[in-house]
Amino acid sequence: MKILLLGKNGQVGWELQRALAPLGELVALDRSEGADLANPEVLRATVRAVAPQVIVNAAAYTAVDKAETEQDLALQINAHAPGLLAEEAKSLGAVLVHYSSDYVFDGSGDTPRDEAAATGPLSVYGRSKLQGEEAIRASGCQHLILRTSWVYAARGGNFAKTMLRLAAEREQLKVIADQIGAPTGADLLADLTAHMLPAVLAKPEISGTYHAVASGETSWHAYAQYVIEFARAYAGGGQALRVAPDQVQDIPTRDYPTPAQRPLNSRLSTAKLQAAFGLHLPHWQQGVARMLMEIL
Repeated sequence: MKILLLGKNGQVGWELQRALAPLGELVALDRSEGADLANPEVLRATVRAVAPQVIVNAAAYTAVDKAETEQDLALQINAHAPGLLAEEAKSLGAVLVHYSSDYVFDGSGDTPRDEAAATGPLSVYGRSKLQGEEAIRASGCQHLILRTSWVYAARGGNFAKTMLRLAAEREQLKVIADQIGAPTGADLLADLTAHMLPAVLAKPEISGTYHAVASGETSWHAYAQYVIEFARAYAGGGQALRVAPDQVQDIPTRDYPTPAQRPLNSRLSTAKLQAAFGLHLPHWQQGVARMLMEIL
């Protein structure tokens, strides 16, 4: 089996290189190697030259606030390019794996949404991700769309690293407490992909859209408190921190305005994924703790 991985140097793409390698011949590319989602002609030529049985698209436009002023680019990368990949996958008889977001929902309510819930994105980024999903489904290609939330990795920047840096610089932190979701590791997404892909190849009827997040839920405020508490307790990792967990002040989203509106409720139900693939998804704290042990 030949697998084409696009976006190999992103957080999810980096982990996918490890997770997908045992499954077959892996051709992993970044933007400079023909995986430029902003360039349709180059992208199409790359797919046709590789002629894979599986296309895994881990590339995306992820600058949520910047997308408000770069709408055309966000739509090209997150909506039009996935549609092109779906067309090519359909032509090749290949499976397309694509990653989407909790931002396709409006964030209302306080219960987890399942895959059939009504969408209603609040931002350009959210709309671009939803349009990408719709283009893939409309193509008729066999596909896996994994909606996820609050993705982090030990490699590169992430929320935890930012909180630790600020906790070392400041006397107090203010963090949003009314946005609720599940921090989800890039390594978990990669491992899920590697587990789900062979099952989908064997049983095409289980193709489709799935929610893929760690279990449990938290707020950004409680997430920050957990990170600081862990760092202070772990092998002296908190020695330089000036802020204690109880010195993290909770604030509402309205007190931290951003160009793009964020969903308040990012809870996603993973019941469909767990039932279809026989998987148990770990609690978000397990993955965050493992990441923190890597960076501290």
